[in-house]
Order: sequence, then C-alpha cells, then structure tokens
Amino acid sequence: MPVPFAERPTEHADPRIHQDILSPSSLRAAAVLIAVSRPSSAQASRVVLTLRSEKLKSHAGQVSLPGGTCDAEDDGIIDTALREAEEEVGLARSEVEVIGQMGEISLPSGFRITPVIGLIDAGLTLTPCPDEVADIFHPPLDLLLDPTAYSRSITHYRGADRTIFELPYEGFRIWGATAAILYSLAKQVGR
Repeated sequence: MPVPFAERPTEHADPRIHQDILSPSSLRAAAVLIAVSRPSSAQASRVVLTLRSEKLKSHAGQVSLPGGTCDAEDDGIIDTALREAEEEVGLARSEVEVIGQMGEISLPSGFRITPVIGLIDAGLTLTPCPDEVADIFHPPLDLLLDPTAYSRSITHYRGADRTIFELPYEGFRIWGATAAILYSLAKQVGR
C-alpha cells in the first residue's frame, strides 16, 4: 500500500477559496492520477496531462490530470484514479506503479480531489476517449517541479477576483486545480 506523499491538504493559490466551500464533507470525492514516465537514456521524465473535451458539462476545454468522481464500485481513491485514467486515456492499470498520494484539494465547484502519484514506462501509447478528452500531452517533469515556472494570475469566480496558479506549456494553459496540485507537488519535492 502506497504511503501518503503529503499529510496536509493541497493548497490553492488563493486561501480565500475556502470561504466558498461551506462544508468540505459534502463535496463529491474524486481522484486524479499524476502519471510520471520513468526517465530513459533518450528522454527525461514527463507527466500525462489532458485537454478536456468541449462537450463536457464541467471544466470543458481545460487542462487536467486524468481522473474523476469516485464510483460506489471503486475500491478506494487509488482505484478511482486508475479506473479514470484507463477510461480517459487508455492507460491500463497494470502499467501504473502507484508510489503515493497527496493531500486532498477541495474545490468550490463541488469536488474533493485526491491526487495519486504513479510511475509508468516512457513511450506508452495512450488513446483519448473522444467523449471526455480532446488531446493528451506530456510536459517535462522538470518543468512541472520548478516552482518558479508558475505565475499567479487573477480570474473572476462567483462574483469575486481570485488568485490562481498558471503555467503555460506549448500553447496549453495549465491553471486552476491542476496547476495548484502540480505546484504543491513541486513545493513538496523541493522540501
């Protein structure tokens, strides 16, 4: 059983976001997979990220880590992350070596997300589920683990300006919860 990578919750760039979350226990449990490729002599480690389909009801067109809501049939958070990664990008559970998980991050959109960290072999063929994923891309782990690569920007949410983390990569905008999770990972690895 993998041990937690971080005991405390994953933080937002703007702590005021917690004011929008009246009861964290009422949020829907979800999990995402931070799938990190093992380095090879030809390539450094990379992370699997997706561009969500414009057809989706929530977070359409945003960059995300593979993941989703926990189902009653799931055998815990890790099972959710692995099931969702298999559904969204065709990453077989047997191809993932889970090494840990981070603290939860609560979102005012109604989710309580636990990031799960797993290692995969470089060069796996991944196939996006067309109903959920418009694109799959693989930014380098070194970039994502560099806290200075992230900037803070302002977005308008629920009638207020909020500070968020943001990281551009080859035309993709990594921001919001995904950027907060990756920034938090970068800070924890740096410690």
